[in-house]
Amino acid sequence: MTFADLGLSPELLKAVDDAGYTEPTPIQAEAIPTVLMMRDLIGIAQTGTGKTAGFVLPMIDIMAAGRRRALMPRSLILEPTRELAAQVAENFEKYGKNHDLKMALLIGGVQMGDQVKALNEGVDVLIATPGRLMDLFERGKILLNGCELLVIDEADRMLDMGFIPDIEFICSKLPDTRQTMLFSATMPPPIEKLAKNFLDNPKRIEVSRAASTNKDITAFKVPVKARQKRDTLEWLLGNDHVETAIIFANRKTTVRELNKHLQRSGFASGEIHGDMDQANRIKELNRFKAGEINILVASDVAARGLDIKGVSHVFNFDTPWHPDDYVHRIGRTGRAGAKGRAFTLVAEDDAEAIQNVEKLTKVEIPVFGKSDVRVELKDSGAADETKADDKPRRSRSKRRDDRQDDPPKKPRKEKRDKPARAEKPKRGRGKRDQDDEPVEAGEWNGPKPGFLGVGFD
Repeated sequence: MTFADLGLSPELLKAVDDAGYTEPTPIQAEAIPTVLMMRDLIGIAQTGTGKTAGFVLPMIDIMAAGRRRALMPRSLILEPTRELAAQVAENFEKYGKNHDLKMALLIGGVQMGDQVKALNEGVDVLIATPGRLMDLFERGKILLNGCELLVIDEADRMLDMGFIPDIEFICSKLPDTRQTMLFSATMPPPIEKLAKNFLDNPKRIEVSRAASTNKDITAFKVPVKARQKRDTLEWLLGNDHVETAIIFANRKTTVRELNKHLQRSGFASGEIHGDMDQANRIKELNRFKAGEINILVASDVAARGLDIKGVSHVFNFDTPWHPDDYVHRIGRTGRAGAKGRAFTLVAEDDAEAIQNVEKLTKVEIPVFGKSDVRVELKDSGAADETKADDKPRRSRSKRRDDRQDDPPKKPRKEKRDKPARAEKPKRGRGKRDQDDEPVEAGEWNGPKPGFLGVGFD
């Protein structure tokens, strides 16, 4: 199947072709014809399946016919975060370049002036976060009674962020005769209730099991002590062929502290979290996309929907509190058919959280072990022999013998009676550099990271 088989206009097909896409994803193949037939829709799909284009593409063709009016947007897309709203706006600009459509973006963290000006001139597509939309509505700067089409995106995330009452209020101000689409990765009971109240005989599309993980992502859990998390993370960043990575933490303070620590350790990292203003958040995302930094430390503000190509790794520095967030976090890698790796650092306090994740996904996450290490580690014994061949070492006893032939030095003035240095016990080099026992063929025989020896109780 191609996009031409879905009933899209020639202008839109050209824009899709210019963007480099030829075949629709399963959610796009099912959603686009349904939207073009003006039916209500419930779309359930895991992150990274292309559901954004599933409603953006048909909306462009639907909105192509009609006339915009001041203060009365013709269609509305609700997004839980500023980043997701900005990303949907980018999709409209990319796919709608051959259409005369006007779009406005209503998000917090920026001045209202330009947003109000755009509304006064009239918009075909309004992309908004609930908070800023409610603010402008209460100020009388926007009217919703002319909206013909509504999209509620990432509905389960809206629920987590407490936006459901706002969405119910917004829906009550919209015309009864409208087309409504609801997209979500999971369908908890409050979202089912929302869909029942505000959608009219919707078609339900589910392209994969809810809360399932991407088959292209290889996931591991790494049992560690809490105080060893930073060292373990640094080891993985340096030894798992990391190209670009997103590191998730549960708290904003952890995000800031971890980013500073990684920068001090020589990593090219940045951070993004809810305490940053919108301009700085976009700046950090653009730096990450442009390759100026290859590691982004983030809170869950970046867990949903952000489509950043080429993310090779995701690290959960903290096991997420909500099991659903695990699916969305690791979904930042392994996108569009690419392969990805995900690591979750599990301390004793995270034991219950990781159990909830495995219960939700119905998959036991394997423990990262010796056979999963990607770096090629040299044999410690062979390395010692090589060093010995390259530069012979003189024994300590030999050096003492040599000193006997040297001319006598002037005696030092003794301050106190101290025991001879020879009598002081010497510290050994440790078992890591010794081959105390023979190792079977194929077994680990190199430097062993400490966290590989830690297990669950």
